Amino acid sequence: MSVSAAQSAAFRKEAPAAGHVWTILEDDSYIAPHKPDGSRAMPFWSRQSRAQSVVDQVPAYSGLEIVAIPFDAWLRDLVPWLAEQGVLIGVNWSGERATGYDVSPQDILGWFAAPEGTPSQSTEGS
Repeated sequence: MSVSAAQSAAFRKEAPAAGHVWTILEDDSYIAPHKPDGSRAMPFWSRQSRAQSVVDQVPAYSGLEIVAIPFDAWLRDLVPWLAEQGVLIGVNWSGERATGYDVSPQDILGWFAAPEGTPSQSTEGS
C-alpha cells in the first residue's frame, strides 16, 4: 500500500471517530492550492498532529493557522459547497511537499454515507 493510500485509509477511519477534521488558514481564509493541471484541492487532516506536521515541514505552510471543523458540519456544509465550487479535497497530505490523494467531494460523501437501515455517524447533541 502506498503512503497516500495509507493516509487515505487513515482519514476514513480517524475523521468520524475524532469528530473533527483539521485544515489550515492563511489570512483568515481557507487555502486551496492550484495543482499542476489547474484544478484546486483544499487539504483536510483527520488529526491535528497530521496538520501540524505539514505546517512544520512545508515552507509554504509555515506559520499558518490550524483550525478544527466539526466532522458533521464539514460533511453537511463544506463538502457540498466544495463540490459546487469544483474544488477537490486533499486527505491527510503528508511529507515535505504536502502530497497525497485529492478526492472529489462526491467520493467523500460516498465514503461516509450511512448504509441503508443504519443510523448515520452523527454526533450532534452529544
